[in-house]
This record gives sequence, C-alpha cells and structure tokens, in this order.
Amino acid sequence: MITPSQIRMARAGLGISVRVLAERSRVAESTIHRFEAGRGGMQTGTLERLQSVLEDGGAIFIAADAAGGAGVRLKT
Repeated sequence: MITPSQIRMARAGLGISVRVLAERSRVAESTIHRFEAGRGGMQTGTLERLQSVLEDGGAIFIAADAAGGAGVRLKT
C-alpha cells in the first residue's frame, strides 16, 4: 500500500498537480489533499486508481519493507 508521502513525491517528480491527478484518476481533489495531509484514510480501490495513474506517468513505488524504506523513483 502506498503512503501519502509517496503520492506527494510521485506527483512532484512527475510535475502533476492535485487537480490533474484528480481528473485522471476520477478522485476528488479534496480526497487527495486530505490523504496527502494525513487527515484521513482512503479506500483500497481509490488508492489503486491513484497509484495506477502515477505509475502510467512513470513513477515506480518502492515498498516500505525495502532497504531504506518506502520511496518513489522515476522510470528513465
């Protein structure tokens, strides 16, 4: 499961605003803002849609159990 920080990092790396991510994933901007700020959870299906959009854009999510902890890198 990806974290709020990973979503922020992926968006920053890809240059995608919350508005654009919301449009592409069909998730409300307020839901994304709330999750990124750590003020609420997110249903698995909704989180999967966000992850899919970010991965399609070139983000690779690194699991929390990996050496160094959770993170994001971009496809080259």
